[in-house]
Order: sequence, then C-alpha cells, then structure tokens
Amino acid sequence: MLERVSTPKAPAAIGPYSQAVWAGNFLYLSGMMPIDPETGALEPADITVQAERIMKNVEAVLAEAGLTQENVVKTTCFLSDMANFGAFNAVYGAYFSSKPARSCVAVRELPKSALVEVEVIAYKG
Repeated sequence: MLERVSTPKAPAAIGPYSQAVWAGNFLYLSGMMPIDPETGALEPADITVQAERIMKNVEAVLAEAGLTQENVVKTTCFLSDMANFGAFNAVYGAYFSSKPARSCVAVRELPKSALVEVEVIAYKG
C-alpha cells in the first residue's frame, strides 16, 4: 500500500497529486516548484532565489518523511533556459553534496512560468 507524505512547510499540491509517496523503501517527491509555502506565491524570476526555495521545499518534504538529502538517490531537474545551468548548479551542489544520480534537461515552459523544477527520489535503507 502506498503512503502519502504531506507537510505545510512545502507548497500544497495544486492538482490531483501528492507532495510525495512512499513505495516500499523509496520516497518519490513530485516536481518541486519555487513556491513559498506560507504565501503560495512563486519566488521572483531569479534562478538562484528559485533554486534556493526549491531546495528548502525538498528539505521540508524529506524531513516530514524522516529523511535528509543524504537519502536522495536520483533527481531530475528541469530548467526553462540552459543559460541558468551554472547558477542552478551552484545552489544544487550546496544542498546535494552526496552527489546523487541526476538528469538535467531544458524544457520549453514550466507551470507558473517558473525557471526551474526538481523531482527527487530518496531511499530509506
């Protein structure tokens, strides 16, 4: 049986999905957006600010599940512009020092015109 994880310390789902779902020892986080969970507002259009917010949102969901960034085994990162790769990577590297597996792709557009979105898979072993 799947167990859903939710915390008010990360943005609420804006559609028919969960913040995260346990499947055995794996926790799958939905794509995290750069939304302030207190205001529900998208962070300003600055890649560093948006990346920082996403990492804080990821931390909050992981913490609710009893995990940390050290449990993350895979991320998928979506950038609306690869010109932002370096600035995003600097923030990402500060939060994921354990260097999980990662894919990073450019997409045409993200919800709410965000600059970045990040999906996470973590393992509780």
